Amino acid sequence: MPLSRRNLLATATLAAVPAASPEPDPLSAPAASSHHRESFHTGFERLAADGYRLLHGRRVGIVTNPTGITRDARHIVDVMHEDGRVELTAVFGPEHGFRGTAQAGGSEGRYDDPETGLPVYDTYLKSGRPLADIFTASGVDTVVFDIQDVGARFYTYIWTLYDCMEAARLAGKRFVVLDRPNPVTGREARGPVLHKEFATFVGRQPIAQAHGMTVAELARLFDKEFLGASVPLETVLMTGWRRTDFYDASGLPWVPPSPNMPTPDTALVYSGTCMFEGTNLSEGRGTTRPFELLGAEGIDGRWAAAANELGLPGVRFREAYFAPTFSKFEGTTAGGVQVHVTDRAAFDPVRTGIALLVTARKVWDGFAWRPDDWIDKLTGSDRVRTMIDAGADTDEVVGAWQQELAAFRRIRKEYLLYT
Repeated sequence: MPLSRRNLLATATLAAVPAASPEPDPLSAPAASSHHRESFHTGFERLAADGYRLLHGRRVGIVTNPTGITRDARHIVDVMHEDGRVELTAVFGPEHGFRGTAQAGGSEGRYDDPETGLPVYDTYLKSGRPLADIFTASGVDTVVFDIQDVGARFYTYIWTLYDCMEAARLAGKRFVVLDRPNPVTGREARGPVLHKEFATFVGRQPIAQAHGMTVAELARLFDKEFLGASVPLETVLMTGWRRTDFYDASGLPWVPPSPNMPTPDTALVYSGTCMFEGTNLSEGRGTTRPFELLGAEGIDGRWAAAANELGLPGVRFREAYFAPTFSKFEGTTAGGVQVHVTDRAAFDPVRTGIALLVTARKVWDGFAWRPDDWIDKLTGSDRVRTMIDAGADTDEVVGAWQQELAAFRRIRKEYLLYT
């Protein structure tokens, strides 16, 4: 299948392309070499320290959720609303809502925020012209995006970013991205690349399953590679962040971006173990350790033993039993594994997730994929499912996507803004 710069599919090679040359701006300077907490500043912190100069004279709407906070845990909407230097006139809420009151697959709808009186518009599952019409109806001329991502293709907030960028272009709005850390580092991209025929809201465009980018980097990639026509895009970058930094290097408090992402530890495993959403096993929803606890009724210690025998780097597996309070196996005791990351620098979440799928299928005869083949949407093609069903081992499955991953890495490299 041919690979173009707008269609990174499986079996292609990629010609070298010139690096992007963004217009220089003091708020878009590369991160400083020091990565001490004292030198780290988010895009919002830099915007505010600059007196909101980038937003002067603009009617501003912001796409955000509970993760849009300052280091003293105040929400940036509350901070901006109280500051006379910026005219904040609307808020746009994604999945789970602006204030975070909705569970997975839900949103808060249209309402006026009790804290600020600002109108809150619902963006969840809206894209294209309908979303552009919402931006137009809100009366804003600049849309700002500030949401904490977790580094996985199937985490929907990056596709909220994509959809809002496209809608801003259609509505003739300026778009500003305030950058935040990739909590699992930005060292490298890992995992399969989405095939366009499997595109959904858990993957709109061909990027790797663990993309290894920040939202500002993704915004620039989306703009140049996928959106067809350029968006009036500006980015406010972080200072003091390095690609090898995990979230705790930032000194920021962790706010769950969604109800089942309670800690940075969850984010660390998520790009691999979220694949269990595509099976009949529990991915740990309804427990205190979602995506770290995996299992089903009838699984015993043989799974942990089989996974440990593989000697995967940076991780061990413990036989575990749990009773989810909601979702799969609600109120029933499930057996399975708890994933314990022992060396997060060596840990490969996607390879680990594949190994767990392969071993689960071998040790438990009840293993099944979700009937809607959701695993194909999560992994970006039917290859993982069909190869595992055919008896492929971990190395064979992981090896099958290496060519397309190498192609994505070459394109990704053009848009990296930090060292």
